[in-house]
Amino acid sequence: MARALLSQFVLPANKSPRLQAPASTCWKTRRANRLLARCQCSTSDPQPDSDQSDVLKSSRKKRVVSGVQPTGSVHLGNYLGAIKNWTALQDTYETLFFIVDLHAITLQYDPRQLRDATRSTAALYLACGVDASKASIFVQSHVREHVELMWLLSSATPIGWLNRMIQFKEKSLKAGDENVGVALLTYPVLMASDILLYQADFVPVGEDQKQHLELTRELADRVNYLYGGKKWKKLGGRGGSLFKVPEALIPPAGARVMSLTDGLSKMSKSAPSDLSRINLLDPKDAIANKIKRCKTDSFSGLEFGNPERPECQNLLSIYQLVSGKSKEEVSLECQSMNWGSFKPILTDALVDHLLPIQERYREITSDTAVLDKVLEDGASKATEIAATTLKNVYQAMGFLMR
Repeated sequence: MARALLSQFVLPANKSPRLQAPASTCWKTRRANRLLARCQCSTSDPQPDSDQSDVLKSSRKKRVVSGVQPTGSVHLGNYLGAIKNWTALQDTYETLFFIVDLHAITLQYDPRQLRDATRSTAALYLACGVDASKASIFVQSHVREHVELMWLLSSATPIGWLNRMIQFKEKSLKAGDENVGVALLTYPVLMASDILLYQADFVPVGEDQKQHLELTRELADRVNYLYGGKKWKKLGGRGGSLFKVPEALIPPAGARVMSLTDGLSKMSKSAPSDLSRINLLDPKDAIANKIKRCKTDSFSGLEFGNPERPECQNLLSIYQLVSGKSKEEVSLECQSMNWGSFKPILTDALVDHLLPIQERYREITSDTAVLDKVLEDGASKATEIAATTLKNVYQAMGFLMR
């Protein structure tokens, strides 16, 4: 998912998100001239200018988009850092949640598993509480506009912007240059396409994704400058901005759930050891074994906020989120505990929280026709928005329109 400060919209713990009317930074970036100019505006009372597209009318809800890759097993980090928060967002915002299967092929993968993993991830969205009557749930590759817009945006993306992406450097180093495809370098452009295609107001991101969102913001400004405004109007378009510049939505806790074997590394699907993560479909015995064997420390008592105790911070945060308790309640409950007494409590809390999700998942996957209909309907709704954006971009960039 920063090279510059992002306006952060923080969700109070255990509360539905509401727009708090903070002052946000509205960027008027002119990267073509290598200059940055900034102005202050408010996100609390959207009043689109005449250059806003029809989908950005002030009467509609703010729009949120997000997605998860269908690679590996969806784990606790995906759930607590993203999917769990979606269930609150869908009650306040217009939401589009998709399975980013096109991102799943940037590194080596098993084609035989991609289809099943895509359907499984969609089922977990629903099992975790994402409501198809409130949110559009779909598969990224089912909306072809994602790829088309990516190609158009690629023509306006300086290669230097991509070369400095931290995740590309890390992943290419692990895989080796001879095994890395071009897609690993350019997938931030696809991510930008995912967001800008829907004129998103907010994007839920973890701390490690802020750099990618900042690239999206800069790219939106760059394309607006190069092709929008009077230039677009002269080509028969509406004029004004082609893209809304999105803001970051960062939850106060759980946005970066760490590995069970290393409190300084993010919980990841790609980690070689399955002991490093709790998968959402792990049975009770597997969860108990992983918590029993997870890395801890030799300090007395348990506490939040000690930088010398990353594993303690991580495990207490997980317990706070799955138990539904406040940070203060967890601190008071656990301050005198040792790891031997805390681990069974954490295990029970995890099992109790994940059991309803697992039962619902089994119900959903028992009837794939219903699931496929949800994805079909979601793709249709998403395409309505995406097609308008893409048509405007084609026109503004000077293509002959049909």
